[in-house]
Amino acid sequence: MNSMYFSEEHQLFRKSLQDFLKKEVVPHIEKWEKTGAIERFIWKKFGEMGYFGLAYPEDYGGLNLDLFYTVILLEELQKINSGGFAAAIWAHCYLAMTHVNKEGSHYIKENYLTPSINGEKIGCLCITEPFGGSDVAGMRTTAIKQGENYILNGSKTFITNGVYCDYMVVAAKTNPEFGNKGISMFIVDKDTRGVSATKLDKLGWRASDTAEIAFDNVIIPASNLMGEEDKGFSYIMQHFSLERLVMGVNAHARAEYALEYALQYMSERKTFGKTIDKYQALRHTYSDLYSEMELCKEYNYSVAYRLNKGEYVVKEATISKLQSTKMADKVVYQCLQFLGGYGYMEDYPMARLLRDSRLGPIGGGTSEILREILAKIVIDKKEYKPAT
Repeated sequence: MNSMYFSEEHQLFRKSLQDFLKKEVVPHIEKWEKTGAIERFIWKKFGEMGYFGLAYPEDYGGLNLDLFYTVILLEELQKINSGGFAAAIWAHCYLAMTHVNKEGSHYIKENYLTPSINGEKIGCLCITEPFGGSDVAGMRTTAIKQGENYILNGSKTFITNGVYCDYMVVAAKTNPEFGNKGISMFIVDKDTRGVSATKLDKLGWRASDTAEIAFDNVIIPASNLMGEEDKGFSYIMQHFSLERLVMGVNAHARAEYALEYALQYMSERKTFGKTIDKYQALRHTYSDLYSEMELCKEYNYSVAYRLNKGEYVVKEATISKLQSTKMADKVVYQCLQFLGGYGYMEDYPMARLLRDSRLGPIGGGTSEILREILAKIVIDKKEYKPAT
C-alpha cells in the first residue's frame, strides 16, 4: 500500500472495515442480490460504526476525516463482489449527503444530514431524466414558486436508492426560461404526496434498488430549497468531481479484486501438468492488465490528494472516471477469460463482476460525454469554475 497517501491509522481503519464487511455484510449479499432489497439493519450498523460520517462535520455527528478514509471505504466495498450494495452505500453517502452537507441549511442538516450519518435515513440524488440522460441542462422537471411553496412536476430515472430511500435531493428548473442558469436544488421527503417510484430491472447492480420517479404537483416548502435559487447547475457541476472520482476509485478497486481472484485461480488450475499461471501468453496478458490497473490507481490517489486539499479537479476527476472505468471493463472481461468455462458460471464471481462493471462507463456521465467535456477543456480552453 502506498505510504505516500496512507498512514498507519488508515491501515488500521482498512483492517477494521474488512473485518466488519466480512462479518456483517458478506453473509447477506446473496440474499440481497436475489431480492434486490438491502435490509435496513445494515444501514444502522454502518451508521453505528461511523462509516457514513467519515467526511462530514463533527457538528452533525460526522468524523471530519481526510478523503483517504473515503477511498478505503470505496475500495473495500468493491471487494465483496456486489456492485449493487456498494452503489447503494456510496450513492447515499457521497451523492445525496454531499449536497445536503454543502447546500443544506442548518435546519436541513439537523433533520437530514445527522440521521443520514447515523444510518436512520437513506437518501438519493435525483438529477437524470428519461429524456435528458447526461444532458443536465436539458432537464424538464420544474419547481414553480407559489407563495411560500414550490410546486414540483416532472420525472427522474436511473435513481439509485430511489425506491427505498427516505428523502430525495432533487434538481428542478425554478426558472425554465433561463436554461441551465434556472436550476435549483430541493430536499423532498419520499412519502410526500404526489411522489411515486417504480423499480427498474437492471443487467447488474442487482442488490441496489434503481427507480424511475414521478413528481405530480408535489408541494415543497420554500425552506426545503438548498443553497440559492437558480444556482443548482453550478452545485451539480462542482460535486460531479467527487462523483466521478468515486467511480474512478470504484473501477480500479474492482479491477484489482478481479486480478487477485484470477491469479489465485490460475495458481491452482492445472493443464498439461502445470498451473496456468506458468504459460507465457497468460502471464504477459496478466502483467499488462496489472500495469494498467496500477496506473489508474496511482492517478486516482493523486486526484484524491488534490481534492482533499480543496482544489477544483473537474478535469482530473473526469479523466479518472473515463480511463479507470474503461480499464476495469477490460480487466474484468479478460479475467473472466482466464477462468475459462468457470468464469461464465454464476457460482464464480466473474459473471456478476462483469455485469456490475459494465455500468462504470455509463453512470455518472457516459464516457462519450466525458470525452466532450475534456475536449472543451483541453482543446477549446473552456474553464469550469466552482460555485460561489
